[in-house]
Amino acid sequence: MDLFLREMGEGPPILCLHGHPGSSDSMAVFGRSLGEKYRVLMPDLRGYGRSTVDSSFIMADHLDDLATLLNQRNINQCIVLGWSLGGIIAMELALRFPNRVTGLILVATAARPRGAHPRTQWHELLFTMIAALLNQAMPGWQWNIDTFARRSLFKYLVHRQEPATYRYVAESAIASTLRTSKYAHQALNTAMRQGYNRMPELAQITQPCWIGAGQYDVHITAASTKETADHLPNADWREYHDVAHLFPWEIPDQLLADINHWLNQNFPV
Repeated sequence: MDLFLREMGEGPPILCLHGHPGSSDSMAVFGRSLGEKYRVLMPDLRGYGRSTVDSSFIMADHLDDLATLLNQRNINQCIVLGWSLGGIIAMELALRFPNRVTGLILVATAARPRGAHPRTQWHELLFTMIAALLNQAMPGWQWNIDTFARRSLFKYLVHRQEPATYRYVAESAIASTLRTSKYAHQALNTAMRQGYNRMPELAQITQPCWIGAGQYDVHITAASTKETADHLPNADWREYHDVAHLFPWEIPDQLLADINHWLNQNFPV
């Protein structure tokens, strides 16, 4: 299918893949920085955002979609950056199309993802709804963060609980969540029930890789991300303290400085 695409910047191409739920909007934190020196392509994956579908699909369909997208944009090779599910798809692209992927930037992801999320309580769901609605009306309002967000499911996504992070949430997260189709949920759930594990194949990914995790990530634990880094032959590993799964929105300046430093070392422009 034709994917909705946001594109910015000029230079060597970087394909940025969002997580679940998500859309290209959530990758703008990367695009605004990397777009200063690179051509950044940020698609909405099949069934997400503005890439709407009306029938079921499987995770492998994302790979065909992205290969078609690169062909349409006359891109033979690119770096692939993936956050969460986007990182899993990035690794799958490198395994299926090794000659097209020159490097990987993997954020809060794993080839054998494991979580440590506590059982969800009813009051956490209620406070999540209230916190989300108030944050959309008044992004980054500290009273809302302290009163509702800290007692909601946001406490598992964001560790530092600072207004700047919640402004990113208001800008990108809620709309992206609402636009994630039931078919996207089904495709991911099916893959997870089958016991996704690509650890045995990681030795095939010999391209330079940067991989980072948040210390308090309970959606994809830092330990599972570190396990992936240990099995990649050419990986630069980072663990960031006092952050969780949404750490690109908690410490964007530090994260982007590290990514840009790695890019300058491995892919100088």
